Amino acid sequence: MTYQSPVLNSALNGLARVVGSPITRTLSLIALCAAYIQGPLTKIFDFNGALAEMEHFGLHPAAFFAVAVIVFELTASSMVVLGFLRWAGALALAGFTLLATVIALRFWEMAPGMDRMMATNAFFEHIGLAGAFILVASSDLTKGAGK
Repeated sequence: MTYQSPVLNSALNGLARVVGSPITRTLSLIALCAAYIQGPLTKIFDFNGALAEMEHFGLHPAAFFAVAVIVFELTASSMVVLGFLRWAGALALAGFTLLATVIALRFWEMAPGMDRMMATNAFFEHIGLAGAFILVASSDLTKGAGK
């Protein structure tokens, strides 16, 4: 998109170079996956806490689900950040996020108040996060396809 102002065009071109740079893309992908990197590392270093979390959400056997979540989150995040089948990792994290959100953030079952408001906000933030993963997958699948 070009504008009549050469100053504005120059500024937009500079912004496009920064936003479109490989380092910005990599840092953005790491930021997008941050919760899926931090979460499993926390579970590894506090495995009893991971077991308690699985029990809390009714996932049995807890040890199986804890290990599965750790392996899944680290693998899918690595795929997204490193670019190996990025679209598949992004879609997997989108699906996982939607499923985990419905399991963990059932705000509609909570009494009105601060806890419900916090869960509602977190629910919709996670919906947005899933949408971002779908955008990553879409971008990866369509790049070079003339779309």
